[in-house]
Amino acid sequence: MRRKRLAKAGGIFSAAAALTTALAPSTATAATAAPGPDVRPKTVKALWKPPLNARWQYQLTGNSAYPQTGGVNVNVCSPPQGGGACVRPQVFDIDLYADANVVGNNNTLNTAAVQAIHARGAKAICYVDAGGIEKVRPDYQQFVDWHNANGKSLIGKAYPGFPDENYANINNDRGQRDFVLRMTEARVAKCVQAGFDGVEFDVVNAYEEGKAVTGWNISAATQLTFNRALADLAHRYGLSVALKNDLSQIPQLVSSFDYAVNEQCLQYTECDDLKLFVQAGKPVFQVEYETDPKKFCGPANTQWNFNAIKKGADAALTDLPYTPCR
Repeated sequence: MRRKRLAKAGGIFSAAAALTTALAPSTATAATAAPGPDVRPKTVKALWKPPLNARWQYQLTGNSAYPQTGGVNVNVCSPPQGGGACVRPQVFDIDLYADANVVGNNNTLNTAAVQAIHARGAKAICYVDAGGIEKVRPDYQQFVDWHNANGKSLIGKAYPGFPDENYANINNDRGQRDFVLRMTEARVAKCVQAGFDGVEFDVVNAYEEGKAVTGWNISAATQLTFNRALADLAHRYGLSVALKNDLSQIPQLVSSFDYAVNEQCLQYTECDDLKLFVQAGKPVFQVEYETDPKKFCGPANTQWNFNAIKKGADAALTDLPYTPCR
């Protein structure tokens, strides 16, 4: 199966925040899942597209040393793998929400971090889980209400290693996909509200995992429909959009997405699958957790022309360690 970030393991969301969410009243109209108000911005900013070579940072777990920016270390600076003076990222991929362990709740937008990132001349990508349903999110109860009102047809099996997250059913026989996309749209609107420049949608390859893992029969065609809808959604809001993993569908999706985010392609011998992005002039933001950067930075820089970094082996995606390949 594909990997995803492991940051939620004791990181972004505290148990107290999860309890607060579980006890919060729902605002959903669960039985009908009727379309909500039009939350699209009245004016859409020009679409930011990162250059092919742009150093990035991936931080989904906050550091309490940086309370003013929700736990995000916007001043991170580390020497590249080959040595020399420390270098700073030009792109930060951070969560939509500030770390609950830092700010004391799970619904504070990462606006302060985005503003600080912009003040340093960098750009910010908004992490949003589109294909998973997380108990710690402030809108979780709306998913539960819809699931219960529609034949328990939305919330699938727990994501392996993450008991507080379940696969969403993106089939549409009961309108599940439409509902998930509406919920995702509300989150994307919050990305815009917080000032983000792009968005990364996670858990967008359920069809590759199969029913035994997800609980749902998701076809390749259904996954393509969902992923293209996500890309269109981001663009309607003036955000560029990353394809997260889903390597087997890159040939069909590279034209819809502006860049790729990948975890561990070198460790799993998958990096060649991402070459189509680079060939299209679109950057690949790539991270390894367990592989020594001395082994992967060379081919990442010269063979594939990726923007590669090394993060901690526990994949917690804290601010440090951070070793960029260039």
